Amino acid sequence: MDINCDLGEGLGNDKDLIPFLDTCNIACGGHAGNRDTVLSTMRLAKEQSVKIGAHPSFPDSQNFGRKEMEIEPSILKNSLIHQLDLFFEIAVKENMNVHHIKPHGALYNKAAKDENTARLILELIVEKYTGTILYCPPNSMMESLAANYAVAIHREVFADRTYQDDLSLTNRKELNALLTTPDEVISHLSLIFERKSIRSLSGKIFPIQADTVCVHGDNPAALEILKSIHFNFG
Repeated sequence: MDINCDLGEGLGNDKDLIPFLDTCNIACGGHAGNRDTVLSTMRLAKEQSVKIGAHPSFPDSQNFGRKEMEIEPSILKNSLIHQLDLFFEIAVKENMNVHHIKPHGALYNKAAKDENTARLILELIVEKYTGTILYCPPNSMMESLAANYAVAIHREVFADRTYQDDLSLTNRKELNALLTTPDEVISHLSLIFERKSIRSLSGKIFPIQADTVCVHGDNPAALEILKSIHFNFG
């Protein structure tokens, strides 16, 4: 199972986390990051033979891209192009292949349910970033539409987040939204890896298909969690 993490977000722990990753999602200026941080994170990934992906967001650094924005589609599209063009330009100069695109935060959650947002992202990949894999939630609007656009997807689950009965993520404002100990995460992932199922916060078990697992870099226990995943499943 591919293990990924969000990097380049100014948290200061990228060098510690990256040895335990297969792929990484690098912030490219929407919620965090700039030209310098994209370049330095790409080079760090290259040193560790970790595949890179762009991590675009609503243009909202104030809320770290985790608050849904009311924004005109044309403005959102232009912002995403600005972020992604920066990322792809640097990747070309560094002679690196862009493996995937993964929307961040509120944009990711909106595109999981909202058809117009999902189509905007898929159309953008077809128009400008052909051949790039899209990381998206299982059973999401992005997944259901991707085949229509001939866009390859990797279905992503979160190692350190809890799920509701509709397989949406528990809102971060709610109690128990985050898993913050390695033991909790290993229990959560064991079901996913071994039984291709996921347990919701209410205790119900649902079948699920997953291609990649994300650990959030801003989880206070991110390093311990990644080490535990590597020890238990590596």
